[in-house]
Order: sequence, then structure tokens, then C-alpha cells
Amino acid sequence: MPLLTWHNKKHITPQAASLKTEAWINPSHPHHPPENRLILGDNLAIMAALLSEYEGRINLIYIDPPFFTNRKFSARIGRGEDSRKPKEWEMTEGYQDNWKDIDSYLDFLYRRLVLMHRLLAPNGTLYLHLDWHANAYARLLLDEIFGADNLLNEIIWTYHGPSPIKSAFNRKHDTILSYTKNKKDYIFNADAVREPYNPNTVKTFKSSKKAGFGKTPNLKRGKVPEDWWYFPVVARLHNERTGYPTQKPEALLERIIKASSNEGDLVADFFSGSGTTALVAAKLGRSFITTDATWRATHTTLGRLAAKKTSFTFERDTVSPLPKAESVNFARLEGDQVFLEADKLSDLSYWEVDQDWDEKIFKSTEQAILPVRRGSIPQNLHISGKIGRKICIRAVGVNGERYQIILKK
Repeated sequence: MPLLTWHNKKHITPQAASLKTEAWINPSHPHHPPENRLILGDNLAIMAALLSEYEGRINLIYIDPPFFTNRKFSARIGRGEDSRKPKEWEMTEGYQDNWKDIDSYLDFLYRRLVLMHRLLAPNGTLYLHLDWHANAYARLLLDEIFGADNLLNEIIWTYHGPSPIKSAFNRKHDTILSYTKNKKDYIFNADAVREPYNPNTVKTFKSSKKAGFGKTPNLKRGKVPEDWWYFPVVARLHNERTGYPTQKPEALLERIIKASSNEGDLVADFFSGSGTTALVAAKLGRSFITTDATWRATHTTLGRLAAKKTSFTFERDTVSPLPKAESVNFARLEGDQVFLEADKLSDLSYWEVDQDWDEKIFKSTEQAILPVRRGSIPQNLHISGKIGRKICIRAVGVNGERYQIILKK
């Protein structure tokens, strides 16, 4: 089997991150942290820290890392990102995909894939999402780490969209490499991902018993999809759109999670981006761990999860500081309602309340989120349950600014 080599290729377990809990979002118990985890920081150090608790325990890992495009990707913020209304949105920093050379990219990817293999359960599956820039290299890396015989699928995700290419065929597909840890024992729920047969296929089988080489499939049950998938991209006016660059559609992750995990299983995504993997995992009854190195991705994910009332812990590596929270005073308490000043709302992405602030871990029990497409962020939140002596309100602006307000009962 051919092996890739590059300058300074090494098998070294990195120094583990020191993780600090910042908040519990929608905790189901006041004294126990939620099991789902959103972590800000370098995923290499975070995975090293997770080994002591999760080695051999994660059932499914999906990652959508940088593609070696050597580009800078910008995020869009604003209402709906409608290109016909440019005054309603603006560009801001998204993430960097720039590299010194291919060696530095391979080293980045290889060291992380080695740790993912260790974290994966004996019957677990990894899905690595890339495109033409580095897919061929990644295949050799995975053959080395997982074993070439453990390749499950090379999946082609196709989509439509405008392209400036005029000198070649338009590049409109990504490649998702799927590897099991053990090809003799892995999860694949065929019935969970079946889809209807093409009407022409149904017609053919109904008209001739000899169709399909004499074998008649169960037409009502449907078929297991081929290894090429069509899902529309998350376009600018899509209902899922967050403005985070290269956001993946929920339908894509839904198929992967349904196929390669069961309810109650643990799903991980160490390049969270807009948070789609965690969002879909929670919707499908799976637990999740998701991480990202940037505050932009982290607060985008936090807002999406909170909007669905997902219960999770927000943590960070202590070497990955949060933007400093500005102490402000634009909120008031009236009975069991917390109100924010109306003229401050237009600059906010979301705000949340800890109704019994202990000055240690922020326990977010109520959240107000700016809707993706239409409507305004709520000005007030109803507090259910006992209100403590101190109420802490935290808010995040559309550009990632942080604010904190303390109200005394």
C-alpha cells in the first residue's frame, strides 16, 4: 500500500487542552451539566483532552475541514442576505483556508485523523468531506490510518449553482470518504435511509417479471441510495441559511447520521462551522460533541442550537479567549418578564438569561434568537420558575460582540 510522506511527518500525541465550562444551555437539571458539548478552541488539543473520557466511545464522526483552497472565506451578516437588498447585510470575517504548502496541510489533517481514529468506537464510522483540491491525498491518509480494506464508500455529493469557470467543466460536486474502524462490525441502517424508486423503474418492474435479471425488488420499501447524492446547497435565501460560509444542508447530515448511528449514540464534528451536524444529531435523538477554533463559528452554532431549545454545555480551551463582555445596562425586570431596550435589539444576534446567577457557571434557561429570514428578535423573555437574587443577561451582537447585564431582584 502506498504511503504519503512529507516534511516532519510524526506520530505525536499533542498537549491536551485545559477546558473551562462557560455555560450550561437549557440544562435539564440545575446541578448536572448537559451531556452535549460545544467547545471553542483548537480541535487538536481538544481531542487530546477528550481521549481520557471518550477514547473508543464516539459512534460517528463527520468532519468538513478546510479544503486546501488557499482562500479566505467571508461570512455574511444581516437579514436574509438577499442580493437584491445589499443594504440589509454586510460581509465579515468567516474562516481562513490558507497554507504554506501541501506539506503543512497534510500534517494538519493527518495529526487530527489519527486522534479521531482513537476516539472512534470499535463499530464506528468516519465521514471526511473534501473536494478535488485534496481528496486524493486524504484517501491515502485514511488508507494508512484506518486500513484500505475499511473504506466503506466514496460518496459524491452533487449540487447546482453559478460558476465562473469557462475553460473546463464546472466543478459541482464534493467527495465524502467514509471509513469504518472495523469492516466486519459497523453500523449501517439501510432501512433508515431508503428512498422511493424512480417512477420509470417501478413501471418497468410492474410491466415485466424479467426486469432486473429476474429479481423483483420490494417496490414499496424503496431502495438504498447510490453513492452519488443530490442535495441543493444552502443558498442565500434558503431557510437554513446562517450566513456562515460553506454551510452544509441539514438533509446531507441527516442521511449520514441516520445511516451510521442509532438513537442515543454519540456523534462528533470537530469542524463545527455553522453547527449543522450538532443540530441534526440532536434532532435525531443523538448526543453530540462539536468544536471549532473561531468565535464566529462557535456563536453561530450556539445560537442555532439554542433556537431549537437544545440542551448542551458550552466550553472553551483556556488558551482560546472569548471577546471581552462589555458591561451594559439596557435591561429591566418587570414581574416575571425581562425586557431589553428596543433600540438595542437591531444589533443583536441573540440574548439569554440566567435567572439565578451564582457568578460561576452561566445557566441559560431562556433565550431570544434573531430569526434567520423574517421577524424581529424578541424584546422580552418570560422567566418560568424561581427568580434568584441576581439575574444575569448575556447578549451577542451580529458581529460577535458580547454584552453582560446584572439585575438585582
